[in-house]
Amino acid sequence: MKRTLYLKFLLAYLLFAIFGFVVVATFVYSMTYERLRRDKADSMYQVATQIANTYAADLYNSETSLDAVHTQMVALSKYMDNAAIWIINPSGRLVLDSSRVIEPGKEIVIDGFDPTVTGSSYYTTGNFWNSYSEDVLSVFAPITANFKVQAYVVIHTPIAAIQSAANEFLNISYLMLIVLFLLSLIILIFFTELVYVPLRKITTATEQYAAGNMSYEFSVESEDEMGYLAASLSYMAGEIARQEDDQKKFIANVSHDFRSPLTSIRGYLVAMQDGTIPEEMHGKYLGIVINETDRLTKLTNELLTLNNLNTRGMLLDRTDFDINQVIRNVAESFGGTCIDKKIAIELVLTDEKMLVNADMSKIQQVLYNLVDNAIKFSHKDSSVKIETTEKHSKVFVSVKDSGIGIPKEDQKLIFDRFYKSDASRGKDKKGTGLGLAIVKEIIKAHEENINVISTAGVGTEFIFSLAKAKAMDEEDE
Repeated sequence: MKRTLYLKFLLAYLLFAIFGFVVVATFVYSMTYERLRRDKADSMYQVATQIANTYAADLYNSETSLDAVHTQMVALSKYMDNAAIWIINPSGRLVLDSSRVIEPGKEIVIDGFDPTVTGSSYYTTGNFWNSYSEDVLSVFAPITANFKVQAYVVIHTPIAAIQSAANEFLNISYLMLIVLFLLSLIILIFFTELVYVPLRKITTATEQYAAGNMSYEFSVESEDEMGYLAASLSYMAGEIARQEDDQKKFIANVSHDFRSPLTSIRGYLVAMQDGTIPEEMHGKYLGIVINETDRLTKLTNELLTLNNLNTRGMLLDRTDFDINQVIRNVAESFGGTCIDKKIAIELVLTDEKMLVNADMSKIQQVLYNLVDNAIKFSHKDSSVKIETTEKHSKVFVSVKDSGIGIPKEDQKLIFDRFYKSDASRGKDKKGTGLGLAIVKEIIKAHEENINVISTAGVGTEFIFSLAKAKAMDEEDE
């Protein structure tokens, strides 16, 4: 597109210029010439009619002499730019000529003279029956006396003079056309600077991005649609580049989290096979191998869960259910773990029954992941507090622990896949770094929010919102 669009625009501009000159040369000249000829004929006809009704009529009524009339015709001829004024009898004999004196007794006859040649008009063009070597415009006005056409007043003017005037107007039209095209260059310049140059930058950037060069940078300094398109394209490239980096990190993390337990499993099994680990110790190390396989199974399941959440767009089975009961069930499922770690779960639930509208199984998974993390990172002889509150048709669920906390610089990253803070790496040996990513995706699919409040060494609190069931609002009414 960048190789042809501008050339097409230039070609259209040149064609416009060429056709403009053709139209001006063809139509403007012909229309100007016709108009000038008609106007000239009108003005000449008025003079001819005036002569026919005055001087010429007096001549044929014997009220004046031929010399006197000739003198008047000479004066009028000069007034009309030396136009020739003739008086011709119907037979074609020239009676008077303003451009010369006809000698007495000399007869000049226009062969073939026919006053009806004008038809319905009052003028004609040509050499006037071979009287002139060039074309002239001739106007006829009849001279009547005693109710009879005695002769005709004919006024001649060269066609070349009218053509010259038409050419002057044509030159003016050409000049105006040239000025118009020069001014239209402003449009071409604006098109170049505001459309073509930004479009070329965008096209080049698109080619770079298509070739995989997501680091290519460009800018379009414009606040119109072209600037918005460039900014959107640049933002898209940045997002793709970020996703590529995330994908690379994802693959690296998956490889690492799979390789470590597999290496450990293989090492223990080989050691048991070659006798490095005595047979009486096999039970202990088989337990370690089972734990590692459990870790791989959990990692695989969470990867599948996260992948399904992304690819399917998370299809939710929304129903009205009691969030308080779900919280109680999740708390009971951690009873054995809490006893082993000497951790208490404290429930502070609003009302006996609190209905929300959500996907119960997925919200149960959210609670399980949050409570599992809270217990995992809590100190012994501490407690995990789960609380519900109601506000503005929303139910807020809080899971709070008194554990190691999350450093401030890590809090904005904890929902990323495979992310583990430095403080948690030594504490959580079985974690996959996917639990909070799953939680975030589920809450996001419900069009709700989840936030974290944490202080290193003090504890962490996760708070997420759910839509309260409409049945609860009806009960309140």
